[in-house]
Amino acid sequence: MTNRKKDGTKSSAPLSCSDRKSNAIGSEQDRLCRFLEHLRSERRVSEHTVAAYGHDLELFLAFCRVQGVKDWAAVTTAQVRSYVAYRHRNGQGGRSIQRELSGLRTFYRWLLREGETKGNPAQGISAPKAGRLLPKVMDVDETARLMDFPGSSVTTLCDRAILELFYSSGLRLAELVSLDLQDLDLVDGTVRVTGKGSKTRIVPVGAPAREALTAWLAVRRGVAAPSESAVFVHKSGRRVNPRTVQRHLREAAVVQGVTPIHPHLLRHCFASHLLESSGDLRAVQELLGHESIATTQIYTRLDFQHLAKVYDAAHPRAHRGDKGEDSST
Repeated sequence: MTNRKKDGTKSSAPLSCSDRKSNAIGSEQDRLCRFLEHLRSERRVSEHTVAAYGHDLELFLAFCRVQGVKDWAAVTTAQVRSYVAYRHRNGQGGRSIQRELSGLRTFYRWLLREGETKGNPAQGISAPKAGRLLPKVMDVDETARLMDFPGSSVTTLCDRAILELFYSSGLRLAELVSLDLQDLDLVDGTVRVTGKGSKTRIVPVGAPAREALTAWLAVRRGVAAPSESAVFVHKSGRRVNPRTVQRHLREAAVVQGVTPIHPHLLRHCFASHLLESSGDLRAVQELLGHESIATTQIYTRLDFQHLAKVYDAAHPRAHRGDKGEDSST
């Protein structure tokens, strides 16, 4: 079944490779299918990423068909620019368009490798610039209040250990739920994390987090299934799932009367508070597992916002023009 999206393009449920061939959709669809199989089998990317590539390229293919282009090799740079303009007119943000262009460039690099095209029409084309939103963070006192919630039940001990580890080590949600017992070294105070792109990093675990983890591990053995290797388990005895973690964090925030939170907010707090205290951008990059330091630099802007607020509140010349002050300099 085909649905019409808000931007005017048509979308349908993704077809499997066998579906596409049996339906004889055309050589351009077959190439797309082979590319997606390449992502799965050779590049080992996640199904979520494969689906995103497929969705974006299906949209571009639908646009090309309307333009009368029947073959990927016949697409021109002008047509890619036309597509970017079309997506932008229909309300698509610069960040999303940049992602679509990145996927298109990757696809054409694969076509070049396969000898099925002679150029990359998406090369050198940029998306409209989009303002980068700064992540929201809690201040240090509010973060400390969140961690200090009462109770000694099994669920509370687990939730407290999760909160402390998120904030202590700056983990992503997927990284935390995938932790196994062998990844923790509480004697050394470290945790081995497998992040994006299956890259592994070792990050420190602070004293409060080690205490919370020790208390949780003492009761975990009475909850976990005998063969379960996960650090954090549900009451069923199996590995906790991301939605359960998200829900428990929201509930903890309500109990403590702090800002509604989500796991990535604690990662933002970790990065911002560490950078504010140390000023060491490269170290924060390593701890977060960012491939590019440009990704980490957003926290320097966040830190500047904090400094600007302090300046506005404390500096005698911050509010120029007040109380008859000379505002010409």
